[in-house]
Amino acid sequence: MEFSSKLLENAVSEMSQLPGVGKRTALRLVLHLLRQPKEQTLDFANALSTMRTEIKFCKSCHNISDTDVCEICSNSNRVENIVCVVEDIRDVMAIENTSSFKGLYHVLGGKISPMDGIGPNELNIQSLVEKVKLGTIKELIFALGSTMEGDTTNFYIYKQIQGYDVKTSTIARGISVGNELEYTDEVTLGRSIINRIPFETSLKS
Repeated sequence: MEFSSKLLENAVSEMSQLPGVGKRTALRLVLHLLRQPKEQTLDFANALSTMRTEIKFCKSCHNISDTDVCEICSNSNRVENIVCVVEDIRDVMAIENTSSFKGLYHVLGGKISPMDGIGPNELNIQSLVEKVKLGTIKELIFALGSTMEGDTTNFYIYKQIQGYDVKTSTIARGISVGNELEYTDEVTLGRSIINRIPFETSLKS
């Protein structure tokens, strides 16, 4: 692809690094931004820059937040002793959209995947185990996708907290095996939270 401007080429190159965006799509997006009023494009760029430099991760659950403790963790109306374990922020958003869960979350930041070089130490697992050790959590709900990596991560955490007085459950399998939570419709996801089953039971199936 030939470019008449090095500045244009650099912008297209950066844009094409986004997931699912090839060179042609990146070029179309960059040209669209060029056609917009300069102020609008600068506002767009500033929003990205501000987000990247000022965004925080909640000290309690590792959710993305504007403050040190996210709005969910700081909400006194949430049930503090029930914690839903999810892969990332997209899963928090998906579950929150169902309005079926009133507890707190713990965002792992991924799933154990040896093939991708992701082990337990690369995830927010130890901080979850420390929470369980404090004895304030009555139930952990494993809400990772029904994939091999998700099941491996669930089982690893389960083994780490065995011996502590905490109930473990997993979302009901109304969600198709292999599906990610963010693509599941809200009604199915909501019911899977409400109809969760003991994690030990899921190990036998």
